[in-house]
Amino acid sequence: MFLPSAVSVVLDRTDRRSLPIQIADHLRADIRCGQAAVGLRLPSSRKLAAELNVARGVVERAYEQLIAEGWLATAQGSGTFVAEAPSSVVMPIVKAARTIAPTISRVELRPGVPWTPPRATAAWRRAWRDVGVLPPPFKDPDPAGDFELRSALSQLLARARGMSVEPERIMITSGATHGLGLALSALRSPDAILALEDPGYRSAASAARASGWSLFDVPVDAHGLRVNILGESSQNIRGVYVTPSHQYPTGGLLPVSRRNQLIDFARARDVLLFEDDYDSEFRYDVAPLPALAQLAPDRVVYLGTVAKTLGSGIRLGWLVAPTELVEIITAHRESIGDFPSVPLQRALLSLLRDGEWDRAVRTARRRYRERDRSVENALSRFGELRGLGAGMHTTLMLDTSVAEAVASEALRSGVEVPSVAESARTHTTPGGLVIGYGRVDAADLEYALEVIADCLEDHAG
Repeated sequence: MFLPSAVSVVLDRTDRRSLPIQIADHLRADIRCGQAAVGLRLPSSRKLAAELNVARGVVERAYEQLIAEGWLATAQGSGTFVAEAPSSVVMPIVKAARTIAPTISRVELRPGVPWTPPRATAAWRRAWRDVGVLPPPFKDPDPAGDFELRSALSQLLARARGMSVEPERIMITSGATHGLGLALSALRSPDAILALEDPGYRSAASAARASGWSLFDVPVDAHGLRVNILGESSQNIRGVYVTPSHQYPTGGLLPVSRRNQLIDFARARDVLLFEDDYDSEFRYDVAPLPALAQLAPDRVVYLGTVAKTLGSGIRLGWLVAPTELVEIITAHRESIGDFPSVPLQRALLSLLRDGEWDRAVRTARRRYRERDRSVENALSRFGELRGLGAGMHTTLMLDTSVAEAVASEALRSGVEVPSVAESARTHTTPGGLVIGYGRVDAADLEYALEVIADCLEDHAG
């Protein structure tokens, strides 16, 4: 028979415990006191989810945890049953809740965290074996970076982004933010102002402030940076930081017309553009637009990174700029004793030479395409989705207060989803939820999307 009505699960959405934990706690308590006898068949996860008005994945997680602890058992085709109470589990319910929390309450939809294909992991190990046979570097490396690596990156940019870049125009950095900070420090001038997208990358704003620049926050719309705001400003803008290929965090794609408008502004006002092309490797249903650095190489400092391919912990990236600017930045870098790591550079060179970088990107691209479609299928009915077909995150545009409420409720069900507001500095709109799907596996993503959809249903209308 099924779980009797005498055995009730009551959910409290103000409870700090996640919904899966609450369900597991209720069922465990009923089994302990004998209200749910050994052999009793529980409702299916779908049926109990409907009764409790929660996503099916919430119930499944609770069942999975109790099965793992030994309180429940499954039989193929027959459902889920109460098992004999496990002798090893004699902890108080409060302690049990603390124990199961890490298991069923942590799905993080963090944008920008990549998945590394198993093949790429093996290739990374081989690359380090290649590095290991080299003698240790006995002097400071070239502050602009290993010339062989710069040549290999020149070839990568040509085939991946259609850019014609001489190795002399490339500098190896510790990542996009590091490259931005180096350039801004080298080019600092009195009362210089950097215009940035808002909402946008907070780390870019921090790097600018640390380099002695003031900030001018520019709002974004569905297409990215609102360039007309720049033209109307009387501020002493000397640089513009922009993510035109996949605006972070809202996902807008800056159209060619607006790119040309931005370039015209830069030339008319003698302004440098800092183009962060952070995830341009990943395009699914849309062809990449030409980089600003391709359209106006004399006006653009182009920033790239391995963070979205191999992971941010590697701390490696590149900067492309006009030759005279690279020389200025190189001189500044050498003066402060900031040099790129020789072993890291040689390891990346090995991956590029062997073709492993390209294979890793192609493999990840297929995986992310599936995740991108899963987000679209689950959430498109709730509002505008920006950034579809590109990158490792999609943003669901919502009223700011609704987005914050849904994010808070989802967290109680074990799903951590950032809001657009977390990336804002001056402008509080637009609002939304940033669905990062790079590192999360398919099952966790399905569960997370069910939870978010369930929370959005509660706020419909």
